[in-house]
Amino acid sequence: MTEEHAAIRRVPVETDSPSGATNAYLVGADRTLLIDPGTRSDALDAALADRTVTHVAATHHHRDHVGAVADYARAHDATVWCRAGRAADFAAAAGIDPDRTFREGTTIPIGDGVEVLGLPGHAPEHVGFAVDGGVLAGDLVVAEGSVAVAAPEGDLRAYCTSLRRLHATAPSRLYPGHGPVVDDPRATCRRLLRHRLARERRIRAAVADGAETVDEVLGAAYEKDLTGVRELARATVRAHLEKLAVEGAVAWDGTRARPA
Repeated sequence: MTEEHAAIRRVPVETDSPSGATNAYLVGADRTLLIDPGTRSDALDAALADRTVTHVAATHHHRDHVGAVADYARAHDATVWCRAGRAADFAAAAGIDPDRTFREGTTIPIGDGVEVLGLPGHAPEHVGFAVDGGVLAGDLVVAEGSVAVAAPEGDLRAYCTSLRRLHATAPSRLYPGHGPVVDDPRATCRRLLRHRLARERRIRAAVADGAETVDEVLGAAYEKDLTGVRELARATVRAHLEKLAVEGAVAWDGTRARPA
């Protein structure tokens, strides 16, 4: 457990995510907003022992971010929040119905207020939380490597727009869903954008050279060993092809790709 800011505490908990852990965040002091409790853990229980959890929310409702929402909400009689229009999906994933919903600009009443930012891409309901000292950015960013943006839920056009939005607003810190705090937000956003655009160039080149199916594009566009992550890579290729098709850069019918 590490304290990253006077009003923000990060508690990594073991989950079945590819990184092996998901960051739960405690925002506020005595009255606390708990964000992204992926599992119940001794470390998180200890961090909450002297606090009153009044609100529980998640950046998105993938299981490694909402697995313990119900446990902590019931234990603390806290208000559960989710993205407006996604209540049924949230309840199915978290095992509890939300009490309230948020959308872009909603303020959760903790401290001076925690503002919700719409940051879709990794998932359609994905949000961030603007707090004193930065943005809790979920699975939009990581300090090293990259995050999954995979079809059918992942939307690369939305993801790149969300990265550009954070780059433009230039928060002092980004608090990601996995791994350490990001102290250079703008440089990290640029790095992640460069990574996506470099992959996109390789996919466009593969299609131009005659690759049509997802597996053909995959074989031409990826140089690294995909053992254990091949299905994720295939879903990522699909997300890229969908983006390129919307932009008119390739023709893609869901099965075969061709140069536009």
